[in-house]
Amino acid sequence: MPPCEVQLIALTKAFGRTVAVDAIYAEVPPASYCCLLGPSGCGKTTTLRMIAGHEAPTSGEIAVGGVRITGLPPARRRTAMMFQNYALFPHLNCIDNVAFSLKMRGVAKAERHVAAYRMLHLVEMEPQAERLPAQLSGGQQQRVALARALITDPQVLLLDEPLSALDPFLRVRMREELRRFQRQLGITFIHVTHSQDEALALADLVIVMNNGRIEQADTARAVFDRPKTGFVARFIGGHNVLRCTVDAADGRGARLRGPHGISIATTRPGLTTGSAVEVAIRADRMRIEPTYRPNGNSAARLSSRVVAIEYQGSIVKLRLEAEGVDELTVTLPDHFFDAGAVAVGAAVALGWDDAEIHVVN
Repeated sequence: MPPCEVQLIALTKAFGRTVAVDAIYAEVPPASYCCLLGPSGCGKTTTLRMIAGHEAPTSGEIAVGGVRITGLPPARRRTAMMFQNYALFPHLNCIDNVAFSLKMRGVAKAERHVAAYRMLHLVEMEPQAERLPAQLSGGQQQRVALARALITDPQVLLLDEPLSALDPFLRVRMREELRRFQRQLGITFIHVTHSQDEALALADLVIVMNNGRIEQADTARAVFDRPKTGFVARFIGGHNVLRCTVDAADGRGARLRGPHGISIATTRPGLTTGSAVEVAIRADRMRIEPTYRPNGNSAARLSSRVVAIEYQGSIVKLRLEAEGVDELTVTLPDHFFDAGAVAVGAAVALGWDDAEIHVVN
């Protein structure tokens, strides 16, 4: 088995008394697309900058391709960084922007321009080679910045929120392009983002960070379908989290008591009677009924009230509130909405199958 492309070993960064990254361990496979995902201030950009060599770790190690790079300068790490604002030189045209790092290495003009044209061709920007950055759209500027990062032939490409400056339509298009480039080049991309949709669409590996620590590192599907913690379930979106108490437990699973005394069965082993747990339920796996009947329908579990309805084309998103429960969300197919089954202010019963329940730590 080939070594991990990037390894973070007890990596820590403190700014005075503030610990930005707290002894994290992570392994990124070769030729994979990895997203560091989390809210502002969680430590994801600091982690990226330590990999790039723009921040020195307080402690811990970084390895690329099995080689320790912790103390090396950025130019010797076989990494390249694409910055959030692209950082193109406004007075240089595209070809000279892309070739700039080769110029700094003393490469002759003719040779570096050949390499730069090759990179611009890769990102489909060769026709704009003579244009200045101000003459380019946001998406074109991003392509030039990508070409400039790739010209150094990096083993790992680091991207710091590269899509945040783009409008929503272009953002979707460019994330498809980034994924295509990564597969075409066959190198490892590590991409910092606070967008859940972006991470799920792009990543082979999603590393969810919170308060300087890694909450979960897994495939995009596993992070969404099987969040390990309440934070991941809430942050990744599309889930409702209920606080429960374990009423009874054995080797086959447990019986939980949820809000309003509802009973929930789980096959999760290892739970302790009397302990507090949280369960996550996907918003699209919940059912509603327009009238709450506590004894009439076994699928109707939780009394709630509709406080907002948001039409989103193929789905309708309902926001609900229930006493003693965090905000609830249910997504329904649009034909349910068209049928006029619910309205703002309506009392409804929420139901679900116990098989859809996922116990989080």
